[in-house]
Amino acid sequence: MTNDPPTTVAALAAEHGRREAYAYLDEDTKRNVRRAVLKALAIPGWQVPFASREMPVARGWGSGGLQVTLSLVGPGDTVKVIDQGDDMSVNAAGMRRLISTSAQCAATTCTTDATIVQSRHRIPEVELRPDQLLVLQVPHPEPLRRVVPDDLAALACHAEGDYTPAWLDLYDAQARLGGPRTGADHPVLVAGTRLMSPSPIPRHDVLRLDRRPHPVLLGAGRRARLTALPPYTSVQPLAFDDVALEPEEAGAPCWRCGSTTSYRVPTEGPEAALVWCCSDVDACRKREATT
Repeated sequence: MTNDPPTTVAALAAEHGRREAYAYLDEDTKRNVRRAVLKALAIPGWQVPFASREMPVARGWGSGGLQVTLSLVGPGDTVKVIDQGDDMSVNAAGMRRLISTSAQCAATTCTTDATIVQSRHRIPEVELRPDQLLVLQVPHPEPLRRVVPDDLAALACHAEGDYTPAWLDLYDAQARLGGPRTGADHPVLVAGTRLMSPSPIPRHDVLRLDRRPHPVLLGAGRRARLTALPPYTSVQPLAFDDVALEPEEAGAPCWRCGSTTSYRVPTEGPEAALVWCCSDVDACRKREATT
């Protein structure tokens, strides 16, 4: 039996696609992203540029995290994608289908079964293991974008380790508003030296970033930047010694599982009543099953 090469144009195109566009991206693009990931892991919290490509999602809606996941996923991986804690939103379901179909890998909605967890706006409340990878989508990777005039000035601040503008903005928010100016995307100090934007996760999750046992990769497709946190990296929210960063307060325990410690959001419950429920659907489901 001979193994003749494909002779038709369609067969040649299909064979070329299997070699060069596995998991949607071509091999050169994936190599570029993987090099950027290695550099980012070597310098925790540093913004590493990469050649961001056009993706079948709008920039600012997860194209950076999607490129990171597609560059690292393999046939043996199991992928979970969540959007603000929900596995079944349009954004999460579409990305999960794209990743699993193009990479021919398994997909799941169970956090403990996944090898790669890609998330928008949340860190899973089920604690991840050292052999799992968390990929966060970041629309704005520059933590100084609100307080410095341009990118060159921000780069100079990072190079000199001078984050005075960020400290002044934090003081102004404390004096005028009594707390942080934004409800999410609070800047953090990585290894006590570099200021990093942790993606628009709530303050509840910002406080959970410190010394996680697994790698965290943050991709910003629109700004073509990657940031990474190796395992057990010190990550502290930007805060004054006498005014610690406080997590958000929920109005009531979760009406499904009864949790009082999870990150909860208001939603419409039975008979159109306003209730509070866990943002992380999988964690809520697991707690509900044990009660």
